[in-house]
Amino acid sequence: MIPADAAAMEASLIAAAGADIRLPLFERFFAAFPERRASFISVDAASRRMTDETLDMMLGLAKGEGWVWPLVTELVFTHRSYGALPIAEYDAFIDMTVDELGKAAGTEWTVEAKSAWQRHADALKAMIRKARKEWKSAMPAGAPQLAE
Repeated sequence: MIPADAAAMEASLIAAAGADIRLPLFERFFAAFPERRASFISVDAASRRMTDETLDMMLGLAKGEGWVWPLVTELVFTHRSYGALPIAEYDAFIDMTVDELGKAAGTEWTVEAKSAWQRHADALKAMIRKARKEWKSAMPAGAPQLAE
């Protein structure tokens, strides 16, 4: 738990209130990974959920929330239905989320906020890697394929 990080992150979320970062976020994501668009039945619904969950997990990490790890493991496991997702896609989505939040926060995007979000983005990426390895170890036949 890092209270200063959580405070800086919450301030940037407040500054970005009213901005819909999911639209530019998904435009960038699909530009980088055009083949992934076909995986989405409803981009509108998925973009809302994925954007919110990604922000919530990073803020939850800053606050030391115990629900983050179980959610990460669940999401990693359920993503197996989309095939072998390269870790680069997870990393890029998380980094793009932080970047788009920064743009939306404008002048309130402080060095402290940017550093805090990046610290917890990196922690989330590490958790995803750990969850992928643990699922593969626990369920080798049914675990998500690891595309690195």
